[in-house]
Amino acid sequence: MESLVCSFCGKRYSVKDPVWRCECGHPLDLEFEASWNPQGTPDQAHGIWRYREALPLKNSGNIVSLGEGFTPILEVTVSGRPVLLKLEFLSPTGSFKDRGASVLISKAQELGVKKVVEDSSGNAGCAIAAYSARAGIECHIYIPESTSPGKVLQIKAYGAEVFRVPGNRTEVARAAWEASKKAYYASHIWNPFFLQGTKTLAYEIFEQLNFQIPDTIIFPVGNGTLLIGAYLGFSELLNQHLIERLPRLVAAQAEACAPLYLAYSRKGGEIPEVIPQSTIAEGIVIPQPPRGKQVLEILRKTGGMVLQVKEREILEAMRILSSRGILAEPTSAVALAAFLKKPEEWGEKVLIPLTGNGLKTIEQYQKIIF
Repeated sequence: MESLVCSFCGKRYSVKDPVWRCECGHPLDLEFEASWNPQGTPDQAHGIWRYREALPLKNSGNIVSLGEGFTPILEVTVSGRPVLLKLEFLSPTGSFKDRGASVLISKAQELGVKKVVEDSSGNAGCAIAAYSARAGIECHIYIPESTSPGKVLQIKAYGAEVFRVPGNRTEVARAAWEASKKAYYASHIWNPFFLQGTKTLAYEIFEQLNFQIPDTIIFPVGNGTLLIGAYLGFSELLNQHLIERLPRLVAAQAEACAPLYLAYSRKGGEIPEVIPQSTIAEGIVIPQPPRGKQVLEILRKTGGMVLQVKEREILEAMRILSSRGILAEPTSAVALAAFLKKPEEWGEKVLIPLTGNGLKTIEQYQKIIF
Protein backbone atom coordinates (compact mmCIF):
# COMPACT_ATOMS: atom_id res chain seq x y z
CA MET A 1 0.00 0.00 0.00
CA GLU A 2 1.30 3.47 -0.89
CA SER A 3 2.18 5.92 1.86
CA LEU A 4 4.27 9.04 2.31
CA VAL A 5 7.14 8.55 4.75
CA CYS A 6 9.59 10.99 6.32
CA SER A 7 13.08 9.54 5.98
CA PHE A 8 14.21 11.63 8.96
CA CYS A 9 11.64 10.89 11.69
CA GLY A 10 9.67 8.04 10.11
CA LYS A 11 6.23 9.68 10.37
CA ARG A 12 3.73 8.37 7.81
CA TYR A 13 1.01 10.15 5.89
CA SER A 14 -1.70 9.01 3.48
CA VAL A 15 -1.08 9.85 -0.18
CA LYS A 16 -4.55 11.43 -0.09
CA ASP A 17 -3.45 13.98 2.50
CA PRO A 18 -2.48 17.35 0.93
CA VAL A 19 0.87 17.35 2.77
CA TRP A 20 4.08 18.31 1.00
CA ARG A 21 6.58 17.98 3.84
CA CYS A 22 6.73 16.31 7.25
CA GLU A 23 5.76 18.13 10.42
CA CYS A 24 9.46 17.96 11.36
CA GLY A 25 10.29 20.01 8.25
CA HIS A 26 11.97 17.30 6.19
CA PRO A 27 10.94 16.04 2.72
CA LEU A 28 8.65 13.04 2.29
CA ASP A 29 9.35 9.98 0.16
CA LEU A 30 6.86 7.57 -1.35
CA GLU A 31 6.77 4.03 -0.01
CA PHE A 32 5.70 2.02 -3.02
CA GLU A 33 6.57 -1.46 -4.24
CA ALA A 34 7.54 -1.22 -7.89
CA SER A 35 7.71 -4.16 -10.27
CA TRP A 36 8.60 -4.47 -13.93
CA ASN A 37 8.88 -7.42 -16.29
CA PRO A 38 10.99 -6.54 -19.36
CA GLN A 39 9.54 -9.50 -21.27
CA GLY A 40 6.00 -8.39 -20.47
CA THR A 41 6.31 -4.88 -21.87
CA PRO A 42 4.48 -4.37 -25.19
CA ASP A 43 6.95 -3.61 -28.01
CA GLN A 44 4.75 -0.76 -29.22
CA ALA A 45 4.72 0.98 -25.83
CA HIS A 46 7.20 3.85 -25.70
CA GLY A 47 7.82 6.65 -23.25
CA ILE A 48 7.79 6.54 -19.47
CA TRP A 49 4.41 4.82 -19.25
CA ARG A 50 6.08 1.78 -20.80
CA TYR A 51 6.97 1.15 -17.13
CA ARG A 52 3.37 1.38 -15.95
CA GLU A 53 3.83 -1.43 -13.39
CA ALA A 54 6.61 0.53 -11.70
CA LEU A 55 4.66 3.80 -11.45
CA PRO A 56 2.28 4.67 -8.58
CA LEU A 57 -1.00 5.24 -10.38
CA LYS A 58 -4.05 3.10 -9.61
CA ASN A 59 -6.11 3.86 -12.73
CA SER A 60 -4.51 4.15 -16.17
CA GLY A 61 -7.40 6.40 -17.20
CA ASN A 62 -5.75 9.15 -15.14
CA ILE A 63 -2.50 9.15 -17.13
CA VAL A 64 -1.56 12.63 -18.35
CA SER A 65 1.03 12.30 -21.10
CA LEU A 66 2.57 14.31 -23.92
CA GLY A 67 4.74 11.46 -25.18
CA GLU A 68 7.61 12.06 -22.76
CA GLY A 69 10.50 9.65 -22.31
CA PHE A 70 12.60 7.28 -24.39
CA THR A 71 14.95 10.10 -25.38
CA PRO A 72 17.85 9.03 -27.62
CA ILE A 73 21.32 8.09 -26.40
CA LEU A 74 24.10 9.44 -28.63
CA GLU A 75 27.76 8.43 -28.42
CA VAL A 76 30.37 11.15 -28.99
CA THR A 77 34.12 11.32 -28.45
CA VAL A 78 35.42 13.96 -26.05
CA SER A 79 39.09 14.23 -25.00
CA GLY A 80 39.69 10.95 -26.78
CA ARG A 81 37.07 9.18 -24.68
CA PRO A 82 33.65 7.86 -25.77
CA VAL A 83 30.81 9.49 -23.84
CA LEU A 84 27.13 8.58 -23.97
CA LEU A 85 24.81 11.61 -24.08
CA LYS A 86 21.14 11.06 -23.23
CA LEU A 87 19.25 13.79 -25.05
CA GLU A 88 16.70 14.73 -22.40
CA PHE A 89 16.31 18.13 -24.04
CA LEU A 90 14.22 16.43 -26.75
CA SER A 91 11.37 16.01 -24.23
CA PRO A 92 8.01 17.66 -25.12
CA THR A 93 8.63 20.90 -23.21
CA GLY A 94 12.40 20.78 -23.70
CA SER A 95 13.70 19.29 -20.45
CA PHE A 96 13.82 16.14 -18.31
CA LYS A 97 11.25 17.73 -16.00
CA ASP A 98 8.51 16.29 -18.25
CA ARG A 99 9.13 12.87 -16.72
CA GLY A 100 8.29 14.07 -13.24
CA ALA A 101 5.49 16.35 -14.38
CA SER A 102 3.69 13.54 -16.19
CA VAL A 103 3.56 11.29 -13.10
CA LEU A 104 2.89 14.12 -10.64
CA ILE A 105 0.01 15.64 -12.62
CA SER A 106 -1.39 12.18 -13.36
CA LYS A 107 -1.50 11.53 -9.61
CA ALA A 108 -3.00 14.97 -9.00
CA GLN A 109 -5.75 14.13 -11.47
CA GLU A 110 -6.34 10.80 -9.72
CA LEU A 111 -6.66 12.66 -6.41
CA GLY A 112 -9.23 15.05 -7.92
CA VAL A 113 -6.99 18.14 -7.74
CA LYS A 114 -8.40 21.23 -9.49
CA LYS A 115 -5.55 23.73 -8.92
CA VAL A 116 -1.79 23.41 -8.53
CA VAL A 117 1.03 25.76 -7.62
CA GLU A 118 4.74 25.33 -8.31
CA ASP A 119 7.91 27.38 -7.88
CA SER A 120 10.64 27.09 -10.47
CA SER A 121 13.60 28.77 -12.13
CA GLY A 122 12.03 27.87 -15.46
CA ASN A 123 12.02 24.31 -16.78
CA ALA A 124 9.94 22.71 -14.03
CA GLY A 125 7.44 25.55 -14.35
CA CYS A 126 7.20 24.91 -18.09
CA ALA A 127 6.62 21.19 -17.52
CA ILE A 128 4.04 21.54 -14.75
CA ALA A 129 2.20 24.22 -16.76
CA ALA A 130 2.11 22.06 -19.90
CA TYR A 131 0.87 18.90 -18.17
CA SER A 132 -1.66 20.88 -16.14
CA ALA A 133 -2.97 22.29 -19.41
CA ARG A 134 -3.21 18.78 -20.80
CA ALA A 135 -5.17 17.69 -17.71
CA GLY A 136 -7.39 20.80 -17.55
CA ILE A 137 -6.03 21.73 -14.11
CA GLU A 138 -5.61 25.39 -13.11
CA CYS A 139 -1.91 26.21 -12.69
CA HIS A 140 -0.02 29.01 -10.92
CA ILE A 141 3.78 29.21 -11.35
CA TYR A 142 6.08 31.27 -9.10
CA ILE A 143 9.41 32.25 -10.68
CA PRO A 144 12.45 34.43 -9.90
CA GLU A 145 12.51 37.83 -11.60
CA SER A 146 15.70 36.72 -13.37
CA THR A 147 14.07 33.79 -15.22
CA SER A 148 14.92 33.64 -18.94
CA PRO A 149 12.28 35.45 -21.04
CA GLY A 150 11.85 32.42 -23.28
CA LYS A 151 10.91 30.20 -20.36
CA VAL A 152 8.47 32.80 -19.01
CA LEU A 153 6.74 33.00 -22.39
CA GLN A 154 6.62 29.22 -22.64
CA ILE A 155 4.92 28.94 -19.23
CA LYS A 156 2.39 31.61 -20.18
CA ALA A 157 1.74 29.95 -23.54
CA TYR A 158 0.41 26.90 -21.70
CA GLY A 159 -2.13 29.11 -19.95
CA ALA A 160 -0.56 29.16 -16.49
CA GLU A 161 -0.64 32.29 -14.36
CA VAL A 162 2.89 33.52 -13.66
CA PHE A 163 4.00 35.30 -10.49
CA ARG A 164 7.44 36.95 -10.52
CA VAL A 165 9.06 37.07 -7.07
CA PRO A 166 11.96 39.37 -6.12
CA GLY A 167 14.95 37.70 -4.48
CA ASN A 168 16.52 34.26 -4.74
CA ARG A 169 15.01 30.81 -5.21
CA THR A 170 14.40 30.43 -1.46
CA GLU A 171 12.12 33.46 -1.45
CA VAL A 172 10.32 32.21 -4.56
CA ALA A 173 9.70 28.91 -2.75
CA ARG A 174 8.31 30.72 0.28
CA ALA A 175 5.78 32.53 -1.94
CA ALA A 176 4.67 29.20 -3.41
CA TRP A 177 4.42 27.63 0.07
CA GLU A 178 2.02 30.37 1.10
CA ALA A 179 -0.06 29.85 -2.05
CA SER A 180 -0.12 26.08 -1.46
CA LYS A 181 -2.41 26.63 1.52
CA LYS A 182 -5.23 26.96 -1.04
CA ALA A 183 -3.97 24.62 -3.77
CA TYR A 184 -2.06 21.36 -4.35
CA TYR A 185 1.69 21.91 -4.19
CA ALA A 186 3.00 20.33 -7.40
CA SER A 187 6.61 20.85 -6.41
CA HIS A 188 9.34 19.17 -8.41
CA ILE A 189 11.46 19.29 -5.25
CA TRP A 190 9.16 18.39 -2.38
CA ASN A 191 6.48 16.27 -4.05
CA PRO A 192 7.68 12.62 -4.14
CA PHE A 193 5.49 11.76 -7.13
CA PHE A 194 7.78 13.92 -9.26
CA LEU A 195 10.70 11.66 -8.33
CA GLN A 196 8.63 8.65 -9.39
CA GLY A 197 8.68 10.15 -12.86
CA THR A 198 12.39 10.97 -12.99
CA LYS A 199 13.25 7.43 -11.90
CA THR A 200 12.18 6.23 -15.36
CA LEU A 201 15.53 7.54 -16.62
CA ALA A 202 17.16 4.48 -15.01
CA TYR A 203 14.73 2.02 -16.61
CA GLU A 204 15.28 3.57 -20.04
CA ILE A 205 19.06 3.57 -19.78
CA PHE A 206 18.96 -0.09 -18.76
CA GLU A 207 16.81 -1.01 -21.77
CA GLN A 208 18.56 1.23 -24.29
CA LEU A 209 21.99 -0.14 -23.36
CA ASN A 210 20.79 -3.68 -24.06
CA PHE A 211 20.05 -4.46 -20.40
CA GLN A 212 23.35 -3.12 -19.12
CA ILE A 213 24.16 -0.04 -17.07
CA PRO A 214 26.93 2.58 -17.29
CA ASP A 215 29.89 2.64 -14.96
CA THR A 216 29.27 6.30 -14.15
CA ILE A 217 26.49 8.84 -14.71
CA ILE A 218 27.30 12.54 -14.26
CA PHE A 219 24.41 14.92 -13.55
CA PRO A 220 24.17 18.70 -13.39
CA VAL A 221 22.70 19.22 -9.92
CA GLY A 222 20.78 22.03 -8.28
CA ASN A 223 18.01 20.28 -6.36
CA GLY A 224 19.13 16.88 -7.62
CA THR A 225 15.71 15.56 -8.68
CA LEU A 226 17.05 13.67 -11.70
CA LEU A 227 19.92 12.15 -9.74
CA ILE A 228 17.60 11.12 -6.88
CA GLY A 229 15.09 9.69 -9.33
CA ALA A 230 17.78 7.75 -11.20
CA TYR A 231 18.96 6.29 -7.90
CA LEU A 232 15.40 5.19 -7.07
CA GLY A 233 15.06 3.55 -10.48
CA PHE A 234 18.38 1.71 -10.38
CA SER A 235 17.67 0.62 -6.79
CA GLU A 236 14.36 -0.88 -7.93
CA LEU A 237 16.13 -2.72 -10.75
CA LEU A 238 18.67 -4.02 -8.23
CA ASN A 239 15.93 -5.14 -5.82
CA GLN A 240 14.27 -7.04 -8.67
CA HIS A 241 17.62 -8.73 -9.48
CA LEU A 242 17.66 -7.21 -12.97
CA ILE A 243 21.07 -5.61 -12.33
CA GLU A 244 23.92 -6.68 -10.05
CA ARG A 245 25.21 -3.29 -8.95
CA LEU A 246 24.40 0.41 -8.91
CA PRO A 247 26.19 2.78 -11.27
CA ARG A 248 28.42 5.45 -9.76
CA LEU A 249 26.41 8.67 -9.57
CA VAL A 250 28.27 11.99 -9.70
CA ALA A 251 26.91 15.50 -9.06
CA ALA A 252 28.26 18.54 -10.90
CA GLN A 253 27.67 22.11 -9.73
CA ALA A 254 28.64 25.56 -10.96
CA GLU A 255 31.26 27.18 -8.74
CA ALA A 256 29.00 30.25 -8.51
CA CYS A 257 26.45 28.24 -6.49
CA ALA A 258 27.82 24.99 -5.09
CA PRO A 259 26.39 24.23 -1.62
CA LEU A 260 26.55 20.46 -2.16
CA TYR A 261 30.20 20.69 -3.20
CA LEU A 262 30.99 22.64 -0.03
CA ALA A 263 29.16 20.10 2.16
CA TYR A 264 30.87 17.19 0.36
CA SER A 265 34.29 18.82 0.74
CA ARG A 266 33.71 19.25 4.46
CA LYS A 267 32.74 15.56 4.68
CA GLY A 268 29.21 15.84 5.98
CA GLY A 269 27.27 18.14 8.24
CA GLU A 270 24.65 20.66 7.28
CA ILE A 271 24.27 21.93 3.72
CA PRO A 272 25.48 25.54 3.88
CA GLU A 273 23.19 28.17 2.38
CA VAL A 274 25.41 30.03 -0.06
CA ILE A 275 25.00 33.45 -1.64
CA PRO A 276 24.80 32.71 -5.38
CA GLN A 277 27.06 34.56 -7.76
CA SER A 278 26.24 35.18 -11.39
CA THR A 279 26.39 32.05 -13.55
CA ILE A 280 25.38 31.06 -17.05
CA ALA A 281 23.98 27.81 -15.57
CA GLU A 282 20.80 29.40 -14.18
CA GLY A 283 18.92 26.11 -13.88
CA ILE A 284 21.00 24.87 -10.92
CA VAL A 285 21.22 28.05 -8.86
CA ILE A 286 19.81 26.55 -5.64
CA PRO A 287 21.34 28.14 -2.51
CA GLN A 288 20.11 25.43 -0.11
CA PRO A 289 18.56 22.34 -1.75
CA PRO A 290 15.87 20.78 0.48
CA ARG A 291 16.92 17.26 -0.52
CA GLY A 292 20.63 18.03 -0.33
CA LYS A 293 21.37 15.50 2.41
CA GLN A 294 19.53 12.86 0.39
CA VAL A 295 21.76 13.61 -2.61
CA LEU A 296 24.94 13.33 -0.54
CA GLU A 297 23.78 10.03 0.96
CA ILE A 298 23.13 8.65 -2.54
CA LEU A 299 26.60 9.71 -3.66
CA ARG A 300 28.08 7.93 -0.66
CA LYS A 301 26.14 4.73 -1.39
CA THR A 302 27.18 4.67 -5.05
CA GLY A 303 30.81 5.73 -4.60
CA GLY A 304 30.13 9.07 -6.24
CA MET A 305 31.29 12.60 -5.57
CA VAL A 306 30.50 16.27 -6.12
CA LEU A 307 32.57 18.40 -8.49
CA GLN A 308 32.34 22.13 -9.10
CA VAL A 309 33.22 23.80 -12.39
CA LYS A 310 34.18 27.36 -13.32
CA GLU A 311 32.31 29.56 -15.79
CA ARG A 312 35.04 29.24 -18.41
CA GLU A 313 34.80 25.45 -18.12
CA ILE A 314 31.04 25.57 -18.68
CA LEU A 315 31.53 27.78 -21.75
CA GLU A 316 34.12 25.37 -23.13
CA ALA A 317 31.75 22.43 -22.62
CA MET A 318 29.03 24.39 -24.47
CA ARG A 319 31.46 24.88 -27.37
CA ILE A 320 32.27 21.17 -27.44
CA LEU A 321 28.60 20.17 -27.48
CA SER A 322 27.63 22.67 -30.18
CA SER A 323 30.60 21.55 -32.30
CA ARG A 324 29.05 18.05 -32.19
CA GLY A 325 25.71 19.43 -33.40
CA ILE A 326 24.13 19.57 -29.94
CA LEU A 327 22.55 22.77 -28.61
CA ALA A 328 21.93 22.15 -24.92
CA GLU A 329 21.26 24.54 -22.06
CA PRO A 330 24.36 25.81 -20.25
CA THR A 331 23.12 23.89 -17.19
CA SER A 332 23.50 20.65 -19.16
CA ALA A 333 27.07 21.59 -20.08
CA VAL A 334 28.02 21.67 -16.39
CA ALA A 335 28.03 17.85 -16.33
CA LEU A 336 30.29 17.61 -19.39
CA ALA A 337 32.61 20.20 -17.83
CA ALA A 338 32.85 17.97 -14.75
CA PHE A 339 33.63 14.96 -16.94
CA LEU A 340 36.48 16.92 -18.56
CA LYS A 341 38.10 17.58 -15.17
CA LYS A 342 38.83 13.86 -14.70
CA PRO A 343 38.20 12.09 -18.02
CA GLU A 344 40.13 8.95 -17.02
CA GLU A 345 38.38 8.57 -13.67
CA TRP A 346 34.91 7.47 -14.66
CA GLY A 347 35.32 3.95 -16.02
CA GLU A 348 34.78 2.57 -19.48
CA LYS A 349 31.13 3.54 -19.98
CA VAL A 350 30.12 7.08 -18.97
CA LEU A 351 26.70 8.63 -19.50
CA ILE A 352 25.65 12.28 -19.19
CA PRO A 353 22.00 13.37 -19.36
CA LEU A 354 21.68 16.65 -21.28
CA THR A 355 18.83 18.03 -19.26
CA GLY A 356 17.54 21.10 -21.14
CA ASN A 357 17.18 22.52 -24.64
CA GLY A 358 19.56 25.28 -25.65
CA LEU A 359 16.80 27.04 -27.55
CA LYS A 360 15.33 28.02 -24.17
CA THR A 361 18.41 30.12 -23.40
CA ILE A 362 19.67 30.87 -26.89
CA GLU A 363 20.82 34.35 -25.86
CA GLN A 364 23.44 32.72 -23.62
CA TYR A 365 25.20 31.36 -26.69
CA GLN A 366 26.29 34.90 -27.52
CA LYS A 367 28.95 34.37 -24.87
CA ILE A 368 30.65 31.63 -26.90
CA ILE A 369 29.84 32.77 -30.45
CA PHE A 370 30.66 36.48 -30.30
